Amino acid sequence: MPRDHSRTLRIADQIQRELAELIRTDVKDPRIGMLTLTGVEVSQDYAHAKVYYTMLGGENDHFLAQNGLEHASGFLRGHLFHRLKLRVIPQLHFIYDESIERGVHLSNLIDEAVSQEGTVKGVDDLP
Repeated sequence: MPRDHSRTLRIADQIQRELAELIRTDVKDPRIGMLTLTGVEVSQDYAHAKVYYTMLGGENDHFLAQNGLEHASGFLRGHLFHRLKLRVIPQLHFIYDESIERGVHLSNLIDEAVSQEGTVKGVDDLP
């Protein structure tokens, strides 16, 4: 079983690399701006792939990019078929990855808490 799991991970990594290249060079949809693919998860039967992406911009930009990616999914699958040596090319499901935004938000909260603690203690109270 571990061998099959490692093959799934290798296929997911290869799909991520190929999709990043295809989106950068071949997709001409203006709704899809500068985005970064953060990960790909492939199901055990290779029928479906969750493609996680992130991008700068507001909620409206994320919505437009999601629609553009869903519209281009057939085009991307066709090109993946020619680039990958797989019998089954998975259906692509694009999911916006909010983990980076959550990380920045938590980091800001921590910085704010530390700065408030420093003003409450005072400089003389620090060890």
